Amino acid sequence: MVNSFGTRVSPLSVPERLLLGPGPSNSHPLVLKALSNQPVGHLDPYYIDLMAEVQGLLRHVWQTDNRLTLPMSGTGSAAMEATIANIVEPGDTVLVAIKGYFGNRLADMASRYQANVKKIERSWGQVFSIEELKEALEKYRPTVLALVHAETSTGVCQPMEAIGDLCRKYDCLLILDTVTSLGSVPVHLDNWKVDLAYSCSQKGLSCPPGLGPFTMNKRAEEKLNKRKGKVPNWYLDVSLLNQYWGSDRVYHHTAPVNMNFGIRESLRLIIEEGLENSWKRHSENANYLWDGLENIGLQLHVDKNYRLPTLSTVKIPEGVDGKAFSMHLLNNYGVEIGGGLGELAGKVWRIGLMGYNSQKNNVDRILNLFDTELSKFKS
Repeated sequence: MVNSFGTRVSPLSVPERLLLGPGPSNSHPLVLKALSNQPVGHLDPYYIDLMAEVQGLLRHVWQTDNRLTLPMSGTGSAAMEATIANIVEPGDTVLVAIKGYFGNRLADMASRYQANVKKIERSWGQVFSIEELKEALEKYRPTVLALVHAETSTGVCQPMEAIGDLCRKYDCLLILDTVTSLGSVPVHLDNWKVDLAYSCSQKGLSCPPGLGPFTMNKRAEEKLNKRKGKVPNWYLDVSLLNQYWGSDRVYHHTAPVNMNFGIRESLRLIIEEGLENSWKRHSENANYLWDGLENIGLQLHVDKNYRLPTLSTVKIPEGVDGKAFSMHLLNNYGVEIGGGLGELAGKVWRIGLMGYNSQKNNVDRILNLFDTELSKFKS
């Protein structure tokens, strides 16, 4: 094929990659098969039934009964922004507990919706104690506490016990980022008393990027319904989306039909495996990875009690060009690992074992590459 500028354009040829970075993960073959179906209309009765299935499956994986649970037509960042856009009104005090890159993103988003943003911070690699959160809630009396459960930039998993009860005591809503935990790490939204949560399609769910699961409970709905003005983001306005994803099925936008085919299949696979079995698989493979890395002399950035089974941060040894090593693995072996973000840039590698990719043979492969190839990059 020759385009209008006289340049020959070859058919698409995508290189094979094993995606062991911070996301996306490789998609399950059955998910790719589901995506390859011809689309149907976004108001077709078949698709409407499928929408209800997706909502029910998301509720199960999130362990919630929230009525307003749906996949936003956009990536995880769109779902993140949806939690802020629908709940925050100008002047609301939003407390963001920051322990990594994505806590900073929550604070930035809240400021753009004219919130009175307050921050508490922990070093990148640590978690918040219940005492620290209580002290901040007492001091700032926020309308919303925004917290990252699984911090992709650091590999930290925030313990959630008693935080929801604390937010109820101080009459604030709790937003939780589950982008790197949904489907792979224990998440119990209702038991934890989380009011709003969001995630993505391309990590623990092993579907390509493009959908952002979103959920809100009745407490959050009540605040939404009491807004003085319209939600300032039309596309992410849940009061409008509710008419499409709710019982009315009123047109709002042209949904990405095939992406919903894919996420429906990815959620079905998790249910088929068993949610607790998925959590166990991720934990076992992560521990196998951690032991293997330490056995070849590498150090993990996060204390073992707070490590995230889906994303591990490995300290780059002194004298090693971390980026050069990552590119070596990609260019010569087709294996992707990630570098550090923000404060951890140039200090750690990020190794992901998410969803379909959390397999023992993948751990063996990355450990073998570290064992045989890393010495070539030591000065």
